[in-house]
Amino acid sequence: MNCPYCGHYDSRVMDSRDVNDGIRRRRQCLACGLRFTTYERLQPGGLYVIKKDGRREEFNRDKLLAGIRKACEKRPLAGDTLERLADDIEMELYQTGKGDIPSKDIGDRVMGKLKGLDHIAYIRFASVYRDFADITMLKEEVDTLAEYPAMNNQAQLPLLPPEKAAAGPKGTGRGKK
Repeated sequence: MNCPYCGHYDSRVMDSRDVNDGIRRRRQCLACGLRFTTYERLQPGGLYVIKKDGRREEFNRDKLLAGIRKACEKRPLAGDTLERLADDIEMELYQTGKGDIPSKDIGDRVMGKLKGLDHIAYIRFASVYRDFADITMLKEEVDTLAEYPAMNNQAQLPLLPPEKAAAGPKGTGRGKK
């Protein structure tokens, strides 16, 4: 591991700790003496995504997470919910045992998870992923959500503090008279 400060090629591990799905190491450079932190994560071998046009590219968890984050933008979801969702999907992909995964399979998995998490995020993702040609196709997709069971509210943050939510609505006026 090269030192981020002086570029020296050797460092000493001061402390190691397990974190989520990897190891956090606190290191000290043997040349300049400064300390820095590295994170190590097991990367299973070779998972490739087959795109719609036939191209083959290496699976990138960051791209998956970016797409999920975009769909969930400004939604009341807990911060680690999206990370866990991406982790679950990534784990499922590796557990298939296949080296090549069609992008359609990944998109379907994301949609399945979002459908149970947040209906608005689901529609946002579906509108890009399915590339709806007209409003009729979008309406059909929204209509299917009415039949779907209630969302998993444990992952959603409340829009109002509990004390205000319990008090109920105080009127619909826009200001004092």
